[in-house]
Amino acid sequence: MTVDPRPVLYSGPLSMFGAKTQIAALEKGIDVELVMVPFEMRTLYQPKHVEVLRINPKQQVPVLVHGEVEIFDSTQIFEYFEDLQPEPPLWPRDRVMRAQARLLEMKSDEVFFPPVIRLMGLQGTPSDPVAVAAREAAADYYRQMQELLQDGREFLAGPYSFADIAFYMAQIFADRMGAPMPQAARHLLDWRERLGQRSPVRQVAGAMGRYLLSQQRPLPNFLQRIVDGEPA
Repeated sequence: MTVDPRPVLYSGPLSMFGAKTQIAALEKGIDVELVMVPFEMRTLYQPKHVEVLRINPKQQVPVLVHGEVEIFDSTQIFEYFEDLQPEPPLWPRDRVMRAQARLLEMKSDEVFFPPVIRLMGLQGTPSDPVAVAAREAAADYYRQMQELLQDGREFLAGPYSFADIAFYMAQIFADRMGAPMPQAARHLLDWRERLGQRSPVRQVAGAMGRYLLSQQRPLPNFLQRIVDGEPA
């Protein structure tokens, strides 16, 4: 009988998308070999890792290699993990909730996160029109997520899912870039605290926080608590 090799996951110390897949592997109990590609604050991911260059034409992590399977993009890796290890499920079993979770995971990456990226380098000029518009876009998205949670649900699409993992990591970056969750969004803040109690989330987010501290970068309070081993 042929035994599949251990999956190899290429990520980076400050890769939001890589962190998503790291959390998913831990939640699934998939024993991956984690390879952190070279990264430095000044030069970023240069030079690129040879396997990332070979497999991903976008030259970005995450990249997953598992035998003959060589894929990139965090959502594609989510889907592969769900097929590889169906239990515990990280897409809802209910058809409608599953569709909602997939949509929310995509929106986190492609609707919420692009304005956050535009904030990079603008923290010192908060009145810049680009920064103002980006914060407004983030605030509008927070309002939408707050509304989702007002019906008493614990997670964004019903049961805990990839959608929660994606938005949790994205909002870490938003907070760091100057677009934190509003303190009035109680349901959303409670959701973040629930996510921050999960061991896989604490393991991955905590490692990212420790890396930021090693580079003398400030942390959001909730992430500092995780690094300190306190309740999130």
